[in-house]
Amino acid sequence: MAALPPSPADDFAGATPAFSPLYQQIKGLILQSLQSGEWRPSEAIPSEMDLAARYRVSQGTVRKAIDELAADNLVVRRQGKGTFVATHAAQHVQFRFLKLVPDSGTPGSEGPAQRDIIDCKRARASAEIARILALRTGDAVLHARRVLSFAGIPTILEDLWLPAAPFKGLTAERLADYHGPMYALFETEFNVRMVRADEKIRAEPASDGRELLLKVAHGTPLLSVERIAYTYNDVPMELRRGYYRTDTHHYHNTLS
Repeated sequence: MAALPPSPADDFAGATPAFSPLYQQIKGLILQSLQSGEWRPSEAIPSEMDLAARYRVSQGTVRKAIDELAADNLVVRRQGKGTFVATHAAQHVQFRFLKLVPDSGTPGSEGPAQRDIIDCKRARASAEIARILALRTGDAVLHARRVLSFAGIPTILEDLWLPAAPFKGLTAERLADYHGPMYALFETEFNVRMVRADEKIRAEPASDGRELLLKVAHGTPLLSVERIAYTYNDVPMELRRGYYRTDTHHYHNTLS
């Protein structure tokens, strides 16, 4: 009988420190497949049994790896149906990264925001933008600006910087024509999925023209939220600076 070919897990284990648990190695292999696009958002990944056979490990090891991926919001288990790649197009995650809620309501209770795309253009990354997005100073980036309104009242002003190469073809018209969440657009049309984000929050006065776009008096306190969003393996893919009116809304986060 011919010998079995080396397992991908064997190769991975050989390049991994001995203290790395086997399920973490399998988690890394599954992440590689997610990053390469082998399984796209909303698609089912192979069953635990199939993955166990693929990596030549126990089904329990695969289950533990998938448990961690599910805890990280990278995959979603559906009882009786299997495990699916998480997607920002799913209704229950559309407000995962939007923490501004009306004083009398919950996220999404106002319905979708009205979006006004001010601009989307290519630019050269400043030293600061390049550092945050792991680029070189002067590399091409896309700079987009939009205003989100609720009930006709401009409430959020956002500036976004994206590395240009993964988002080739993104224009203001394309942003305006897409009616779902922006992160869903990124994953369905550019195969870039934002999986986590870090935020900094501070108070800033409305100035530099922001008061005009948000229709508030100069110096009105705004909530400034700077977000760096990452795709798989902690690769930074977006810098977003948002300015929020809080006269009828508040920032809400659930800690667990």
